[in-house]
Amino acid sequence: MDIKQLILKKIHKTGQVTSSELTKITGFSRVYINRFLKQLVNERQIMLVGKANLAKYVSLNGKEAKPEKVSKILKNKNLQEDLALNDIKNDSSIFKGLSKNIESILGYAFTEMLNNAIEHSGSKTLEIKMGRSIKSVDFTIRDFGVGVFKNVEKKFRLKTEVEGINHLLKGKQTTSPAAHSGEGIFFTSKAADIFTLESFGKKLVIDNLAKNIFIKNIKPIRGTRVAFQINLKSKSNLSEIFKEYAGKNFIFSKTKVLVKLGAIDNIFLSRSQARRIIFGLDKFKEIILDFNGVSSVGQSFADEIFRVWQTAHPHIVIKHQNANDNSLLMIKRAKS
Repeated sequence: MDIKQLILKKIHKTGQVTSSELTKITGFSRVYINRFLKQLVNERQIMLVGKANLAKYVSLNGKEAKPEKVSKILKNKNLQEDLALNDIKNDSSIFKGLSKNIESILGYAFTEMLNNAIEHSGSKTLEIKMGRSIKSVDFTIRDFGVGVFKNVEKKFRLKTEVEGINHLLKGKQTTSPAAHSGEGIFFTSKAADIFTLESFGKKLVIDNLAKNIFIKNIKPIRGTRVAFQINLKSKSNLSEIFKEYAGKNFIFSKTKVLVKLGAIDNIFLSRSQARRIIFGLDKFKEIILDFNGVSSVGQSFADEIFRVWQTAHPHIVIKHQNANDNSLLMIKRAKS
């Protein structure tokens, strides 16, 4: 039971509420109920009027208290992501009192992900949800279209959805290059505490708090569901995230690729595996290959990336990190 939401709805319906009324409705103690009432007062959504037995709670300044959860089904026809965001701001208190960095990140992430669904999914309807709790703010966007991983797999003629996921994570990999730069998912996933993409039988989870990325098998769903969550006290800054992956001219020129995604037993041996890893990376000026979780790479794999591909693209800087001794030996041999 969402106690805060219940309080706001009660005030919206009757204009006021008392703690004793709420204890009767919910069955919880007055001490427990008062915790939520105090939180809403501190958030300046409601105010206390009167004392002792005459005490009651009303919306602040006599204005209607707005909910902290929004759920809508939108028709994907002439839909504009900025107007959808404004509707959420007007219909709820989710953005009220947010720090500037969180407000900026939330607005950017929501509009980028909604725009992706509008222009890429082919879905006639879109389902959006956004909510705010004591500790965090989150949103989900669901479409019922072609599915993000399948779309990338088909567009770039890849063999599996997992290859599509890995390709998507590189950044600048868009199925509509004339209209999109392919930056939206990349930067949104960097800005979130937890970012997930679900499509058909796969779920991509990017946990930036635990510094982990993994893929799970799930019960198949039609289309795509994207979820974003960030702590209200997060110190993340959108401009700093952009700068980390931009050159001096603030152009998206740097990417990091998690090598282990899509490997069999985290072992890379062949040149074909290497080619799949570096496919599409010629758009960048600097590439970081993260070998975290990779148990071993073969000489052919390392040679294809660090000698053959590097020789063909001398203007691109290839860096590596988190390689164990086994992998590092092969990388050094290929470079020399």
